[in-house]
Amino acid sequence: MEELLMLKELLQEGKIPEALELVEELEEMSKSDKLNKIFSYGIIVLLHLIKQAAEKRTTRSWEASIFNAVKQIQRTNKRPKTKGNYLTEAELLETLQDAYESALRKAALEVYEGKYSADELSEVVNQESIIQEALNLILATPN
Repeated sequence: MEELLMLKELLQEGKIPEALELVEELEEMSKSDKLNKIFSYGIIVLLHLIKQAAEKRTTRSWEASIFNAVKQIQRTNKRPKTKGNYLTEAELLETLQDAYESALRKAALEVYEGKYSADELSEVVNQESIIQEALNLILATPN
């Protein structure tokens, strides 16, 4: 909120270059917030996909968590005015790859009641196929 008041003041004073610089900062802050949300929801999607792959089963709770996290990623990534997306497919893939280790560590605590360490679990599941499955779910047309 402070930034908006500062922007108003800069515009009223006719300091256009400074105002534009502040607008760019605000855009970066907004995009950073969206990236953090997508990263966090990506961890949730990956966590449950890892659990499904490791345990070779699913639950309605896992399915609901995957659905909800995918929906949140799709909503967060959507640009309302331009009808485009904040992140490209390649950037989404990079975000999921970055989130994978966190998801794997969380999954290691839950799969078979923590039977595997993260390193052991990584040998049981296929990282590339899990990330690709997550990406496919996110890129699917939202319901």
